[in-house]
Amino acid sequence: MVKMRQEGAESVPESPEVAFSAPAGRPAGVEVMTLAELRGRADACQLSTPHRPGFHHLLLLERGRLVHSVDFRAHPLAPGDLLWSRPGQVQHFGDLAGAEGRLVLFESGFLDPATAAAARIEDWYGPPVRHLEGAAGRRLEEAMRQLHREFGALGGLPLPVHLDVLRHLLAVLVLRAAHPGGAADDGAEGCAASATFLRFRDAVERDFARSRRVADYARALGYAPRTLSRATEAQAGVGAKEFIDRRVELEAKRLLAHGDRSAARIAGRLGFADATNFSKFFQRRTGSTPIAFRVAVRGGAQRVGESRCAPPRACPAVRPGPEGRRSGRWGGRTSGGGQPV
Repeated sequence: MVKMRQEGAESVPESPEVAFSAPAGRPAGVEVMTLAELRGRADACQLSTPHRPGFHHLLLLERGRLVHSVDFRAHPLAPGDLLWSRPGQVQHFGDLAGAEGRLVLFESGFLDPATAAAARIEDWYGPPVRHLEGAAGRRLEEAMRQLHREFGALGGLPLPVHLDVLRHLLAVLVLRAAHPGGAADDGAEGCAASATFLRFRDAVERDFARSRRVADYARALGYAPRTLSRATEAQAGVGAKEFIDRRVELEAKRLLAHGDRSAARIAGRLGFADATNFSKFFQRRTGSTPIAFRVAVRGGAQRVGESRCAPPRACPAVRPGPEGRRSGRWGGRTSGGGQPV
């Protein structure tokens, strides 16, 4: 069920956290569908409601235009674009009426560990949208089509074999999506910077309090602050301080969208001295006050879905499987980066 907070008459539900549920008669862990099938499963109100799936979305747009929001950032998609959103990221669809393409939903554990590591499937900081051109784009599209055909061919093989074929075809797709530029040799210096950044990224994910400085992370990890900042800039395109601030900003947005937590409670959780400091930080980063951001996020479903949408609290999101059609039943409690919600 979508969990409803009971802290006062004006409380609203948290963003639904959607667990994977396999379609009836299908193997667990993966589902492939067209966007036309998705439109038949949920109306615009359901799809435009911010929610936090506990599984991956790989969406390849073939025709038309689509805007998809991942972690409160809108991504306009054109034909040939591939969108990859990870478990725990807050997302919602724009208007699907003129869009055609294919969507793959899969759980992280469906892939073998070696493929998961090579494809960096848990990299929440990777770009959500990729566009492959030429031969690379054609190979990616064919990988998607092959996976879709095999998913619909249940009965042609013994179920365990069918499952293995799906796993291997999905591996091809995610590996091509994760390495759109082909092989690259960064050399020993690039490998060292990558290892330094990954350790820093994991440390930030465990504890991204605003009160923690770059020097604190550097001391804990055994690096000089300058070394940490250079490695982060080389791998993420921003310095270490900006990287921390972006993570704090994202968590603040998630907390504001999730429920009724006051600015003071959010400030304390994120390591700010008080609500005033938090509000100043948030407005400087986003151009919006926390209250205005919360109102805008909750009103977005009504704008995207036009007059067909009830207020967001009445709109559950879609989950995998035909039994998820217009259903308000949910399970799972996952969040991006392993953070509690």
